[in-house]
Amino acid sequence: MKALLLATAAAVMAVPALADDLTVSPWTGSYDNLTATIGGEAHGAVFGPWLPKGGPADQRWASGAADLSLKLQRDYDSGLTLALKSSFEVLRDRLSYDNYGGNLVQKVYAVAQTGLGSLEFGMTDGPGYVLSVTGPVVDEYVSLDNPNTTFFIDPSTGRPFIEAFNLETEVESSLNYAKFSYYTPRLFGIQIGVSYTPSEGREVIPFLNNGPHAPNRQKSIWETAVSYSQQFEDFSLGFYGSAAFGHGDGKGANDAGLTDWGIGSEIDVPFGEEWKLAVGGSYRHTNTYGFEIYEAQNSADTEGAHLSTTLAWNDWTLGGEYSSGTTRTLGEPKLGVRGFGVAAGYRINENLQATLGWQELHYTRDTGTFYDGSQRIAMNALFLHLTFKVPGSGD
Repeated sequence: MKALLLATAAAVMAVPALADDLTVSPWTGSYDNLTATIGGEAHGAVFGPWLPKGGPADQRWASGAADLSLKLQRDYDSGLTLALKSSFEVLRDRLSYDNYGGNLVQKVYAVAQTGLGSLEFGMTDGPGYVLSVTGPVVDEYVSLDNPNTTFFIDPSTGRPFIEAFNLETEVESSLNYAKFSYYTPRLFGIQIGVSYTPSEGREVIPFLNNGPHAPNRQKSIWETAVSYSQQFEDFSLGFYGSAAFGHGDGKGANDAGLTDWGIGSEIDVPFGEEWKLAVGGSYRHTNTYGFEIYEAQNSADTEGAHLSTTLAWNDWTLGGEYSSGTTRTLGEPKLGVRGFGVAAGYRINENLQATLGWQELHYTRDTGTFYDGSQRIAMNALFLHLTFKVPGSGD
């Protein structure tokens, strides 16, 4: 398997001469002052996983997903811009899915952009995710922090192993639930975002539904974030802070309203015109178990940290990551996770990137055992990941 990965990587790296011919632009069409744009992205990986006692139940060696994005936009002479944006996950498997649990409809929302900021209405991300800074990575799809593709299956369940506890250091408890959001213009490097999510409903229009009839569902979720980004003479600096609070509905004795906060920072230092070093990290803390919004409890405590660095030269990027987190609550095992990863990425053209890397995850628990009968388990994988993007939604 490793030989296949290396051979595939060599073939991918040999296509730069054809790069310009492979470039694809989003489809656009217009009528009067209305413009339609269609784009999308597809990504997939081949990998060689290793777990104790034989590895994954079905020895899966490949995974992938594809999304389609659409945008309708109208510009006015006054400077006002109105847009309707949407995103759909049209293809996925059990190891590759988005931040929203693999739902077909990812986002459907309206945007009004003015000189005083932008207003968003509908099923989309909150400001804690939109403005987040979590550190530089070579490939966000296979990062240790909130990955879209994982390489490990738990043989006892047939599900991705990271479902037990997935590290996510962006404040994203409001997910893509229907919400109202406002973002200020970026002034002196500072931008502020705030959102209100009435319930855990994904019905596009806020207040249309109270969300699933589940115990301790969260309502009236307020989320805010502050982002700073500035280019100085010799470096650029960015950081953010975010917090989200919710009201628990139908609470049990140990249930609570949501409290979720996080911070992050990154510094980029160029060397000449071709080299750039970036270093950053992030931290998140919530009163939920495993970052799950349904598990907001008085006894719950979950935290996660992510550190990373990249060195870029022209179209090449080399990076390393470290992640760590713990989660606990009454009546459930205390889980811990640590991750290490290195990757080298090559930007073939404006659409296509190839990433060759390795990552290792360590899980621990204080009660019960994993499928192999132990309370500590380690797994690692060598992977080749390809990403093809055609921007279309304007995000």
